Amino acid sequence: MEWLKAVQRLREQRVPGVLVTLTSVRGHSPREAGAKMVVSADRTWATVGGGNLEAVAIERARAMLADDVSVPETLKVSLSDKAPYQHGVQCCGGEVELLLEPLPVVPSVAIFGMGHVGVELARILARHDLELHLVDSRAAQLSAAHLRGLDDAVAGIHVHQVPVLPELVMGGLPEGTHVLIMTHDHAEDAALCDASLRASHLASIGLIGSSAKWSRFRAKLADEGHAPEAIARITTPIGLPDLGGKEPATIAVSVAARLLQLFTGTSTTAVTTSSTTKKEPR
Repeated sequence: MEWLKAVQRLREQRVPGVLVTLTSVRGHSPREAGAKMVVSADRTWATVGGGNLEAVAIERARAMLADDVSVPETLKVSLSDKAPYQHGVQCCGGEVELLLEPLPVVPSVAIFGMGHVGVELARILARHDLELHLVDSRAAQLSAAHLRGLDDAVAGIHVHQVPVLPELVMGGLPEGTHVLIMTHDHAEDAALCDASLRASHLASIGLIGSSAKWSRFRAKLADEGHAPEAIARITTPIGLPDLGGKEPATIAVSVAARLLQLFTGTSTTAVTTSSTTKKEPR
């Protein structure tokens, strides 16, 4: 189905759109109830009947996109030569109702390191409507057995097993991805921090670790030519400041809660937490 492929394409490309469905028909109509089309700011896919009917739907859908409307709308269109029209007469004789459903850009998160904390965090985030990228240089950490808790995920799951130079994944992540660096290897973490600062398309960058680790990383990043304001893009430690605890599941809850604040724009707290300053569970 063309419209279904279009929905998936827009989601993958992180482009908003509107799904238009012909929900009811009275009398004659160019298309039957159930016909669908997808509208973006500059393209359409499939058809709900053409002519004035379709032009009105496209016009309204694009107005919804321009106004960032998030609530579905219904639209009635009369197919009569006596009815008002904006884009030409369409005199099939019927009346149709359309449902216009916004297709928002869902959040994108990349977890580098599927150790103890990474797996627990993936389990939580997988229950949300987002795109979740899981990256590890160790094949076993991305095996079906290790990720069995994600079998019924709501999120779109993307597994990246990169034996060498996992930082190469960074440049291919979708625009606006939130990156979390928590691998088993501090040298790998350092390389990922460097790569993340060279990728201007990321939304946020988080690093798990202690203050001593960050002090070494900060000096290394400065030596590699990163300006202080660029280095400040990296948040460490990560999570909510008032949720302590060192268990992987507790840290994962803290980090997931902070991400949800970022997604909804409701955060009023700082981004650091003591839960990851002393121990880095893998």
